[in-house]
Amino acid sequence: MDNKLERKYGLFTAICMVVGIVIGSGVFFKAQTILQKTEGNMPLGILAWIIGGLIMIACIMAFAAMGQKYEKVNGIVDYAEALVGPKYGYYVGWFMTIIYYPTLTVILAWLTARYSLVFVTSCWPNFPLLIPAAEGGCIIGPECMVLTMLFLICAYMVNALSPKLAGKFQTTTTVIKLIPLGLMAIFGIIVGLVGPNHMLVSNFATASATKSGTAAPLLASVCATSFAYEGWIIATSINAELKDAKKNLPRALIIGGIIIIATYIAYYVGVAGGASVDVLMKDGATVAFVNIFGGVLGNILNLFIAISCAGTMNGLMLGCCRGAYSLAARGEGPKPALFSQVDTESNLPHNSAILGLLMCGIWGTYFMFASLFETWSGARAFVGTPLESVIFSFDASELPIITIYAMYLPIFINWMRKAKDETPLRRYVIPCLAIIGSLFMVYACLVGHKMENFWYLIVFAVIMLIGKLANVGKKRKSRKAVPAGTKTR
Repeated sequence: MDNKLERKYGLFTAICMVVGIVIGSGVFFKAQTILQKTEGNMPLGILAWIIGGLIMIACIMAFAAMGQKYEKVNGIVDYAEALVGPKYGYYVGWFMTIIYYPTLTVILAWLTARYSLVFVTSCWPNFPLLIPAAEGGCIIGPECMVLTMLFLICAYMVNALSPKLAGKFQTTTTVIKLIPLGLMAIFGIIVGLVGPNHMLVSNFATASATKSGTAAPLLASVCATSFAYEGWIIATSINAELKDAKKNLPRALIIGGIIIIATYIAYYVGVAGGASVDVLMKDGATVAFVNIFGGVLGNILNLFIAISCAGTMNGLMLGCCRGAYSLAARGEGPKPALFSQVDTESNLPHNSAILGLLMCGIWGTYFMFASLFETWSGARAFVGTPLESVIFSFDASELPIITIYAMYLPIFINWMRKAKDETPLRRYVIPCLAIIGSLFMVYACLVGHKMENFWYLIVFAVIMLIGKLANVGKKRKSRKAVPAGTKTR
């Protein structure tokens, strides 16, 4: 094994990674959520998608400028280290390795399993499940749990056996998931405008009669879009494997971000051309697909959702496999000599990848027992007060995302302090917009998740303390680490 990753990915793969990670299951459900929050107000929903997209673009452009200056192993860790300091860079990397990557990866594996079973049971209603589909078998049944573990292992093996194959899979699933989105955007808008019911015109006309006098629906809708737009930062984890990274990473982030915003808005409008807003708020986008493409093709939406989730899961697993390596390559974290090793045949840091898979298993166990089975839902604290809540129960799919937005803030602030050779636009305006957007996400989380934040922060603090203890004497460990370029067996 040697200790250097090969630069094997080009611009197109990087763009596909940005688009493929972000466009997962969220786009198929957030259209319904936003319609519900805006009470069917189409223009307000479009405005929410635009604002959420602009927040993402502001963060992307801020990191794109950093990407042209700093290049080492893992984008966000590099930026945190260069701008805030080595300690902060280490803690960001530790958080990404132990919490962020594995929590999102396992949840996407579960979603892939869930919608694979939904597709199967829709095509074959008598398909035997231990818990019938009508009783939630596709969500909490043992078949779903087994498939979740299988998909996790498959994603790990694809990345472990051939990172190049993983990159091709990312490209393929990105193209596949864009097919239903593109078809709905094009045919939904056409049918909605020229069809006998003029559904799109009718839905926009309905919106004009349901104007809200407050900003609450818009704020709630923007909050909903934040999770549909999340994930692009993971693409920076392949910084060390990207050809001409200083040029291609910023390009991939910006081009990918624009594609995502355009896709979301076009899909949102297209769905409104297939059914009334009242029906969409109640039954979701599947109805629009069935109305426009018929029952068979409409049901295939579930298959495309599963493929979409699989592509996102693959991109997240890419980050999982490289998390510990990004720390070990700096001589940081536990056993840097072990986790900095890179296999000569697959060019993958296998020890780092195994740790990532292990963390997926731990967080997957928590997610299943805490969120799906609600095993300790009766264990409540602060009973009889406004703070009443289930002990150590929190949404592992959302709170880590908001944490990373909070972690962006010192990076943006220090960029404004230190980037003296940049233009005012790149040094002040873009980071300020990114800061405002990040603060909004944190505020939305505090309001939306309430006491869940308290229990999550306890777990977060314990994990970060473990990270600090694991990094004691890092300089001594670094001197013992295997020198770059040497071979080990």
